[in-house]
Amino acid sequence: MLKEFRDFAMKGNVVDLAIGVIIGAAFGKIVDSLVNDIIMPFIGALGGADFSNYFFGLSHAVVATNLVDAKKQGPVFAYGNFATIVVNFLIIAFVLFLVIQGINRMKRKEVAAPAAPPSPPRSEVLLAEIRDALVKR
Repeated sequence: MLKEFRDFAMKGNVVDLAIGVIIGAAFGKIVDSLVNDIIMPFIGALGGADFSNYFFGLSHAVVATNLVDAKKQGPVFAYGNFATIVVNFLIIAFVLFLVIQGINRMKRKEVAAPAAPPSPPRSEVLLAEIRDALVKR
């Protein structure tokens, strides 16, 4: 049973999928850092605000001015955090769109270059020569 599992697990598609998941998780962390550390502070500086602290309390007990303290006081609706996650998603979706476009272009180039037709078998060549000789008589 272990050998059957090992044979199944080592098939190309399973390994490719595992590698894709690992790279996707790492790419997600990179995009998350890009958005949280570079893009959102820049956008916040243009608007004079920090997106991570955009929230409103869902109870009267929430009076804090930053999100971390507000979550300790009670339930909050953190729409700034949601905006950051939406930007993360849009960046990942755009990059995946570009990757898929590149893959499709490479596939089209491979299909667009047709292979030279194979030469006819020797018997067909001989039959064509006989036919041509008979037509000339």
